[in-house]
Amino acid sequence: MSGNGLKSELIEKETLYQGFFKLERFHLKYEKFEGGWSEVIQREIFERGNAAAALLLDPEQELLVMVEQFRPGAMSTEKSPWLIEPIAGMIEKGESPKNLIEREAEEEAGCQIKRMRKICEYLVSPGGSTERIWLFLAEVDARQASDYAGLEHEHEDIKVHQIPVKKAFQMLENGEFTNAMTLISLQWLKLNWSQNDLFE
Repeated sequence: MSGNGLKSELIEKETLYQGFFKLERFHLKYEKFEGGWSEVIQREIFERGNAAAALLLDPEQELLVMVEQFRPGAMSTEKSPWLIEPIAGMIEKGESPKNLIEREAEEEAGCQIKRMRKICEYLVSPGGSTERIWLFLAEVDARQASDYAGLEHEHEDIKVHQIPVKKAFQMLENGEFTNAMTLISLQWLKLNWSQNDLFE
């Protein structure tokens, strides 16, 4: 078992910044592999809430419905900060990951979910953030998809793409995707593509 039963203790937590996101400083200590406890250390932790994402698939037409939008975090690291991704959103209080996917599929792509299968859930960057993402494959009818979407009050400007599955696999191999949820979901789909029913 990971950690072999070791313990950690959060001694104090202070808020350094509270805006659209939150930055907190943790004062903590943890048990060491060779015995004893660490000193009390400080770590700044980025709190942005949890999220869910879904790769939208029309299995009959073998099309993926994906969205392209501006990502400020990619401005200094990518050739273009407009990224093609699965639909995704932040989970609101009292909302389940599946409910979030149903809502975001309509808001971001104009599609209604028929069936859904969980791919995985993962920590985005546990060295400095608490964010967890629930990742799904969701069945849709690509003919419902909008050309453009997004909520104006959230400053969303979204272009909706319909990409043949085999073309998406080629884009994956060519390194055209750099977003973690896109890479994970497409790699999962490629590994499982030969299944008779991906939603069983």
